[in-house]
Order: sequence, then structure tokens, then C-alpha cells
Amino acid sequence: MESKPIIDVIIPAFNEENAVGNVVKDIPKELIREIIVVNNNSTDKTATIAKNAGATVIEESAMGYGNACLKGMAHVDLKEINPSIIVFLDADYSDYPEEMIDLIKPILKQNMDMVIGSRALGNLEKGAMTPQQVFGNWLATFLLKLFYGVKYTDLGPFRAIKYESLVALNMKDKTYGWTVEMQVKAAKQKMKTCEIPVNYRVRIGFSKVSGTLKGTIGAGYKIITTIFKYL
Repeated sequence: MESKPIIDVIIPAFNEENAVGNVVKDIPKELIREIIVVNNNSTDKTATIAKNAGATVIEESAMGYGNACLKGMAHVDLKEINPSIIVFLDADYSDYPEEMIDLIKPILKQNMDMVIGSRALGNLEKGAMTPQQVFGNWLATFLLKLFYGVKYTDLGPFRAIKYESLVALNMKDKTYGWTVEMQVKAAKQKMKTCEIPVNYRVRIGFSKVSGTLKGTIGAGYKIITTIFKYL
């Protein structure tokens, strides 16, 4: 890995006008080549605010977290020079973007393929995760260890991965299974991965997943089925 790596950030965003500007502004600009906000069919001012904050905004009308991430990857793939590292970050300001520097260190210093920001290992603000999210993470990581022999504490969306490793994973999931698919496939390909503690606060606005019964059940079902899909 070169001493000055090229790093691009992909931020899926659906109706995050109150948060996305803060996320973009808090990203350490000296580290990053491009901040890509994928506007996932928002009906508010998400795109305008993200652009005004300094991000490149691209559109993905097909709803789904994975769809937005895939669109961001397609944008990066068209560049004349591909990045060394891709960082994925949510648009709701629950993560601390300034911790990105810690997230990429294991890739640069220890040649890790992927680094997961673990909310379970960091300082979790009261109310930042629902009880069903905490339980779901525990169950999913337990199953990952049981069936794939990898030890994780979280499926945290704040993560960094070598670009070449991300391409090798051949990501497919279009919705809630995106994060766990990445971890499952990395395990199957025996990639070098680790976790670092990240802090996590109460998000700005309303969660479209954990904030509804339908979203919670849908996400849980997709995560569990994705774990079994690649056995």
C-alpha cells in the first residue's frame, strides 16, 4: 500500500437532509479524494445539502442500501485511477466521521483487507441502538463464528476495505444483507479482517429500518438468510 493512499467514501442516503451535511463536513478532507453521496430516491433536500457540503452526489432510484452502495462502486469503477481504499459510512450522523483515520490504519499498517468499525467495542450512547438491533447483531455475529469461524462483534456499516478486495467479493445484495454479505464473503475468501472500536450516537432523524416493525423484521430476516446463503 502506497504511503499516500487514494481513499474514496461512499455514503448511501435516503431522506437525510438534517444529517448528511454534518457527515460530509466532519470527514477528514486531507485523507479523502472524493466523498460520494448516493441519493437513494430521497424526497427531501438530501442531494442539495450533500452537494453544498462538498460531496459528489449521484442518483440511484432503486430503493435499497445495497443498491445505493453498488451505485457508488460503479461510479468509482469508472475512474481512470481506482482508489486504494473504499470507506462506507451512513448518512444519519450516528457514526463519528473523524474516526475514519483510525479505521484505515490497520489497512495501512497491518495490511488488513477489511476493517469493521465495531459499535459494540466502542462507546455506545444510550438509545443509539434499539434492543432488537443489539440482539440481532449478537445473533448474526454468533452465527458467523459458528459457521464461518470468524469472530466479529458487530455488522457495523462504518467500514473500510481495500478496493481490490471489495471487487474480489463480487457484492450482490441490494438491501439489508449488504454488510453481512461482505463479512461472509471475506471469511470464505480468507481475507485479513479486524475490528476497531468506534463510538456511536443517537442518529439525527427517524430510522427507516430499526424505527419500524416492518423494517426490523425485514432486516433481520435478510441478514440471517444471507448468512446461510453462502454456506
